[in-house]
Amino acid sequence: MSDKWILVVDDDTANLTVANNILSEAGMRVSCVKSGAQAVKFLQSNKPDLILLDVHMPEMNGFETLAAIRQNRVSGSGVSEVLNNNDIPVVFLTADDDSETETKGLRAGAMDFIRKPFVPDVLLLRVNHAIDLTRLQADLEREVDVKTQEVIAQSKKLTRLSTQVVMALAGAIDAKDTYTNGHSSRVALYSRTIAGLAGFTHEAQEEIYMIGLLHDVGKIGVPDAIINKPGKLNDEEYEIIKSHPVLGEKILRRIPDFPKLLTGARYHHERYDGKGYPDGLAGEQIPVEARIIAVADAYDAMSSRRSYRDVLPQAQIRAEMEEGKGTQFDPVFADIMLSMIDADTGYEMREK
Repeated sequence: MSDKWILVVDDDTANLTVANNILSEAGMRVSCVKSGAQAVKFLQSNKPDLILLDVHMPEMNGFETLAAIRQNRVSGSGVSEVLNNNDIPVVFLTADDDSETETKGLRAGAMDFIRKPFVPDVLLLRVNHAIDLTRLQADLEREVDVKTQEVIAQSKKLTRLSTQVVMALAGAIDAKDTYTNGHSSRVALYSRTIAGLAGFTHEAQEEIYMIGLLHDVGKIGVPDAIINKPGKLNDEEYEIIKSHPVLGEKILRRIPDFPKLLTGARYHHERYDGKGYPDGLAGEQIPVEARIIAVADAYDAMSSRRSYRDVLPQAQIRAEMEEGKGTQFDPVFADIMLSMIDADTGYEMREK
């Protein structure tokens, strides 16, 4: 018997019956309701592992229902109970076949889409994947909480954050990766150099150096097997890797002495063209420190050894940096990095 509990929300009795039969036969616990209002009421006293939510329903459609669930209320009903359901994954059910519906759903916070009429194998695969991935992310968050408490316990007697503590933590982060020892220190150094060439004050340069040291702190919560996997990551493993900026912010938010530390951790994988993660910020929406670190991080990734390749040639790195200027990277800081590459005639600026 599976330990997975599914709430199915659909105004069509036939769809509820089909979904219930498929999921129940797979050993899952299934609850069915026929409206968005019933779903929100159900969630006031129940917490399933996954919600399958129909897009097209009368009174409250799927998008309105999802908003009501996330806001812990039924629109216009006056319900004021505080509900703990924001972490329940939602998968939309739809017969629509257009990208606009999917885009709207994903922006609203849905995890996935399942087409109707149901294909049993597809339904089970999507449901299992959504629940398993959510549980894995929850496990990682719990691990991050443990690691965070360890860090706080070690440094709680300090009245302010010292460079030595930050460098020690950066070393612990780098130690997880077999192939890129010293990555955080090099990124911090490159970032400080870029900031200096950009005219930042000495104080701001040192601040960026500290931020750079801890930009990858979220990798503490990523399993070593994924970080050090010699081959290509699968989709699920890639999603776990992509969670490290948010995990990093969660860790650093608990260090009140240096609130800017979390900007590098959360935003260093944002892209200048808005196609990065986790927030899809673009241009100057991205904090300036993170725009600098993004350039330094990419440069060090290319000039360091990986399990699947050696250090890239300097000319190739320069070409990649040039190509990414204005798309992946802030063009101002990319130009500064290009000038640093040109000045490094002996190709000393790389992993030794």
